[in-house]
Amino acid sequence: MINRELIRLKVVQLVYADYKNEGKSVDDAMKELVFSLSKSYDLYHYLLLLITDITDYARRRYDSLNERLKTIGSHDTANARFVNNRLAALLADNKQLYEFYEKPETHKWLEQEGLVKKLYKQITESSIYEAYMASEDDSFETDRELWRKAYKQFICNNEDVDNALEEWSLYWNDDKEVVDTFVLKTIKRMNEADGPDQPLLPAYSADEDREFAGRLFEAALMHRGEYEEMIRQSTRNWDFERIAVMDVVIMICALAEVMTFPNIPVNITLNEYIDLAKIYSSPRSAGFVNGLLDHIVKILRGKGLINK
Repeated sequence: MINRELIRLKVVQLVYADYKNEGKSVDDAMKELVFSLSKSYDLYHYLLLLITDITDYARRRYDSLNERLKTIGSHDTANARFVNNRLAALLADNKQLYEFYEKPETHKWLEQEGLVKKLYKQITESSIYEAYMASEDDSFETDRELWRKAYKQFICNNEDVDNALEEWSLYWNDDKEVVDTFVLKTIKRMNEADGPDQPLLPAYSADEDREFAGRLFEAALMHRGEYEEMIRQSTRNWDFERIAVMDVVIMICALAEVMTFPNIPVNITLNEYIDLAKIYSSPRSAGFVNGLLDHIVKILRGKGLINK
């Protein structure tokens, strides 16, 4: 699940923190990176659990409504389609997700019951829900599609969800948008036939990504002064001290990747960090970072320091 996009994001965040508050050893900084990435994997589990907990809340309402109907002597029963959603049930039974849920340090969405109630209300009052409940197609695929659409519309880019998660961990401030894509990918690939043993996404998308994280972070930390000097030499027409610290950090990390990984094309590296500049710096930063990195790469090529 932890791919290079998320790794680059974390490395920029932690190099920025180190840049502003020097003092940690490289070993301590590396431990911080590993811990921060593990917290991103925790977030992935928490967001999947949100589906099961919204369903649990719906089930409590369903049971309460049926009890009231019995009390007044009605033979009617509430529609159980949503509470019996097969995708939600598959996640609730998933062994990996259950093991995470049972850890003593795992927060429970019951701590945010007001949020769960609000999300339930938004979902059940939506056209997505109305179409689902009226559909004659009673299949796992239909159940799965309901949650794919509901998650995308009501949980992605949801400020209330972001605020609730921030109370649990500051490490998730900027992770959710990336992790949401992995949750949606997981929903899409869930297969009813695989049952509770179905594996969720692994911690790392590929084995080499774990090594990529460590090497990139170490290169950015160990050669920060060298890369900063490259930037200084290429900004003689500007006052270096007036360049936004985040812009400098993004360029340091980009240069660390360019210099450390000969098999990653330069244009891929630059595009990734330009995108980060769009997110984290001023509106003009992306163009500034793009132009300056392109200039430095041409110098490095001219000196034979990179050959890609």
